Amino acid sequence: MNQSFKTTSLFLVILFATFLSLTAQEEGNYIEFNDRKNVVHGVYFGMTTHYGEIDGKSTFNLGFKLAYVANREFEIGIAGGSIYSRNFLPEHLTNNTDLIGGYGGLHVEPIFFSKSKVNLSIPILVGFGGVGYVDGKFRHDYQEGEPRYENWDSFFLIEPGLNILYNLSRYVQFEAGVRYRLSSKIKTTGTASVDKINGYTAGIGVKIGIFNLGRNRYKKNFNE
Repeated sequence: MNQSFKTTSLFLVILFATFLSLTAQEEGNYIEFNDRKNVVHGVYFGMTTHYGEIDGKSTFNLGFKLAYVANREFEIGIAGGSIYSRNFLPEHLTNNTDLIGGYGGLHVEPIFFSKSKVNLSIPILVGFGGVGYVDGKFRHDYQEGEPRYENWDSFFLIEPGLNILYNLSRYVQFEAGVRYRLSSKIKTTGTASVDKINGYTAGIGVKIGIFNLGRNRYKKNFNE
C-alpha cells in the first residue's frame, strides 16, 4: 500500500506540473504550444513624393525605398530620389535654367508604437548623389579659348526625418512626414549658384509588401 501511495503521489505531481506548465503559457485569449517568440519579418517597396525649398526656390522630390522590416520595429534597406527645382540663375546661363539631381544610399528607420494601427518613425538616409544645371540654350560646342563652365558636381547627403505611418493592412502602409536634407558643398561655376542643397521637405508615400511575414502559427486562439 505504501508503494501504491508513492506511485499515486508521483502521478499527481507530474499531472499538476503539466497543468501548471500549460497554464503558464496562456496569454490573453490564446495558448502558446511552444516557447517560440512571435517575431515577424517584412519586406516592401515604397514610393514617396515631397515638396520643399532649396535656397528659397520651390523643389520637388520623387523617391523610392526597398527595405527589410524586423519585427515591425526597425527597417533597413536602400533608398534614393530625384531633385528638381526651377528658375535658378547662374550668371552664365539663361533665364530658362533648372536645377536637377539624384541621390541614393542606406536607409534605416526605427519604428515606435509598432503594434498599433498608427506608428511613429524616424527615417534616416545616408548616401551620395549628383546635382547640376540644365539649360536648353546652354552651348556645348566650345571654341578654342572659350571658358568651360562646370555645371555638375557630386555631394554627400544625410537626410533625417519624422514620419507618421498608417497600416492599412498587412500588405499596404501609408506614410506622411517631414525631412531635412543636409549636403556637402557643391562646386559649380557662377556667383548665383547654390553651394549646398540643404532644406526641409514635406510629403507622403505608400509602401507595398508584406509587413508581418512569419507570424507564430503555434499560437492558437480560443475562438478558433
